[in-house]
Amino acid sequence: MRILLTGSTGFIGHTLQAALERAGHSVHGGVSPRRSTLQPGQVPTDFVHDTTAAAWLPRLAGMDAVVNAVGVLRDTRERPIDAVHRDAPIALFDACAEAGVQRIVQISALGIEGSSTRYAQTKLAAEAHLKGLAAQNRLRPAILRPSVVFGKGGDSSALFMNLARLPVALFPGAVLDARVQPVSVHDLAAAVVALLGPAMEQVGTIECTGPEPLTMGAFIASLRQQLGHPPAMVLRLPQPLTELSARLGDAVPQSPWCSETLAMLGSDNVGHPAVFERLLGRPGVHYSQLVATAWR
Repeated sequence: MRILLTGSTGFIGHTLQAALERAGHSVHGGVSPRRSTLQPGQVPTDFVHDTTAAAWLPRLAGMDAVVNAVGVLRDTRERPIDAVHRDAPIALFDACAEAGVQRIVQISALGIEGSSTRYAQTKLAAEAHLKGLAAQNRLRPAILRPSVVFGKGGDSSALFMNLARLPVALFPGAVLDARVQPVSVHDLAAAVVALLGPAMEQVGTIECTGPEPLTMGAFIASLRQQLGHPPAMVLRLPQPLTELSARLGDAVPQSPWCSETLAMLGSDNVGHPAVFERLLGRPGVHYSQLVATAWR
């Protein structure tokens, strides 16, 4: 298949492209012309300004499927979250429906239902529009909602690994207690390959998780154990200081830590992996094996 993969230079997108190409697909990687120099086989895609179907139609010529792996953690002037998560994807989906490119894989996120964060609300808006087009039989989408995605090259994964190396760590209590179900980035890529291969008729929303949930504190402790270190001393940051640190992060656009990050990391992020495991043909990698299998 000829596949347009948006966000191909990102952590998840890079892994997806490698897996799809190994499976024999021809991948046309969408990259922002403002952030990267185009390489052979890449397609300029601007999720800040390409918010009309007309902007996307030329890029869909000859394509058989689209995989959207574009995402941002927080709103910035350079990459406004409303455009990146909602407006540009909606325009892309409308263009797909007009061009007859029915097979869509949307990389969304677990834990967005019921969340008031702009991250969640913009992701949900794109999902709702995609489901509306599917209800009209104009598209056949699969929406993947992964829990915490772990792998080499991921900013959050690097943060977790750095925290796991500390003999003494200070965490917000809400983050320590939140339950997660980490998934290997390679398992997520394998599911996308399956969706564009033997399981092509699978549609709907699919929760992508590892086989077992645990608290974030226990996850960091497991990573530390996998690195061969003894248990660390873990201290809880008082709630007032946690909220103050997040508000300070709000004032620094480059900082990954902010009030929205606190809200997301402080909420449970778990799901039911049955459909995901059917796509893989096996259980996902257990969190206790992530360093050996995904940190490479």
